[in-house]
Amino acid sequence: MSAHYRTDGVGDAVTAGARPLMIWRVVGAVLLLAMGGIHLYLVLTGFSGLVGTLFLLNAIGGLVLAVALVVAPRRFLSVTALLSLLFMVGTLLGLVIALTPVGLLGVHEKLGNTLVPQTLVVESIGSIVLLVTTVLAFRMRRAG
Repeated sequence: MSAHYRTDGVGDAVTAGARPLMIWRVVGAVLLLAMGGIHLYLVLTGFSGLVGTLFLLNAIGGLVLAVALVVAPRRFLSVTALLSLLFMVGTLLGLVIALTPVGLLGVHEKLGNTLVPQTLVVESIGSIVLLVTTVLAFRMRRAG
């Protein structure tokens, strides 16, 4: 057995990078859940109409992607991580656009509004974590 591989105790060879990648996956999943939870909270406390529906879909998407990110088999992990990254970045971009004078879908956010600063932090860190997760997943895919 080379130094690049170890056994997982059951006899399956796994790359040495599998454990750190799992940590990134779990942290990414937690941040997806946090993002979705924020949007669900906003729906439950007043957002309705089209924006409320989109926020609810965001909460559901965050949950689905969080679960998928943790349980995805190796062959699907790179795609799952990339979809999670795009979802997080898209949500962050939507908030940033809503903070501009132009707004987004009639929503004009302000930094002082409910959960806006926290959402910016969660989605920014989430984007970075999911970028690293995606890069690691693609590297592992090429290596194995």
